[in-house]
Amino acid sequence: MLHIRRLALTGVIALFLLPTARAEVRLAKIFSDNMVLQRDSLAPIWGWDKAGAQVTVTMGTIKSTGTADASGKFQVNLPPTKAGGPHTLEIEGTSKVTLKNVLFGEVWLCSGQSNMEWSVASSTNAKEEISKGSRPTIRHIKIQKVPSDKPQAEAVTSGWQDCTPATVGNFTAVGYFYALALQKELDVPIGLIGSNWGGTRIEPWTTPDGFRHIPSLKNIADNLDKFPAKDASGKASSGSPLSLYNGMIAPLVPYGMRGAIWYQGESNNGEGMLYADKMNALIHGWRKLWNNADMPFYYVQLAPYDYAKGPDKTSKLAGIWEAQTAVLKTPGTGMAGTCDISDIKDIHPKNKQDVGKRLALWALAHTYGKKDIVYSGPIYKGMKTEGNKIVLEFNHTGSGLVSRNGRPLTNFEIAGSDKKFVPAKAAIEGNTIVVTATGVSQPAAVRFGWHEEAEPNLSNKDGLPAIPFRTDTWAD
Repeated sequence: MLHIRRLALTGVIALFLLPTARAEVRLAKIFSDNMVLQRDSLAPIWGWDKAGAQVTVTMGTIKSTGTADASGKFQVNLPPTKAGGPHTLEIEGTSKVTLKNVLFGEVWLCSGQSNMEWSVASSTNAKEEISKGSRPTIRHIKIQKVPSDKPQAEAVTSGWQDCTPATVGNFTAVGYFYALALQKELDVPIGLIGSNWGGTRIEPWTTPDGFRHIPSLKNIADNLDKFPAKDASGKASSGSPLSLYNGMIAPLVPYGMRGAIWYQGESNNGEGMLYADKMNALIHGWRKLWNNADMPFYYVQLAPYDYAKGPDKTSKLAGIWEAQTAVLKTPGTGMAGTCDISDIKDIHPKNKQDVGKRLALWALAHTYGKKDIVYSGPIYKGMKTEGNKIVLEFNHTGSGLVSRNGRPLTNFEIAGSDKKFVPAKAAIEGNTIVVTATGVSQPAAVRFGWHEEAEPNLSNKDGLPAIPFRTDTWAD
């Protein structure tokens, strides 16, 4: 009897010593019920299974197959599919995973710092917006805040949510109102991937290839392995170059998406045109990640705000505006102006509705080919001097130039060769602005809205504000 008991005990111990894990299909966490897959292009589905396992993804009559590599990773590409749904996906290898309520539509990455993270619940008319939040074909997934010292295979997320009054309050507000505007015109499902973190600089979101692509960033590119991966407490440092790319962007690749919207720059304020180089590094890096040189990238002009808390109100934020405007030279980009919907005393303006709509105008015009859309406010084109006046020309005048409030145009300054700017009178003449000032008989340069608290009233008749600019390149 004792012998039998010993054998039984040995069997129990042996049972506990056997490996408890078994081979099974495990999808990357970006995939869940309620997700939106990009329409009209290959839709990669990936995850892990036993090495060598054949994995089949089935959606109705469509079947696509792949094989797990030596590390167990597999990728199966669904063929291009028209917008619509809901669909059920079955992913079968050594086990089966079923995903329900899957839609095909337009997928956009929503990234940046706090103004992109800003929620619907904290925006203008939040109660009313939430009450209207039954939008079953808009979906959102929030990528959790995870910096890393190396690229991660998995994102941390609780999965995709469909849009209801119970969920929409936590969606990115800019992304949500962007989705509403797109859906109104396109009538297709919209998926929003919210990978954003308040207070972050641009460098942590940027890829190694992005830094290496821009000569002025060589000092960063040559030292990527030297930046601290962890802070003094041993936690990964969210301010280090690459850290948020590693933890919050890399795990999303190669999820199918149309493009990205971006709202960031407050934490890089004061860098001037260097910020344009950093934005171009970010854009290049992300486009290379997704193997899409034409990947649309639309971003938000920083709103006027009292950053300086002192006398210097011209150089820092105006320099960021200048950098953001310069990035428009990069193909496939667009900028939503905000100088008319700001809050000087709040770095987080609550009106995210107009921000989303203005981003959508760029996308509708450039990504989706909608005709006859005025998608930008006036942007400085050129100038000529005529005696004691300077005549300014603009792109994107739309239906014509106008003073938004019917009052004389504001926030224009003019200077002669002495480089001393004084307030100027500005008048609309056709699609030009004529600028003069008493005492400036030989004007050399004009600045418009060149002040961090400037909320100028020049716009086009289509309701989009003129973008701040300067005609000179003088040092302040």
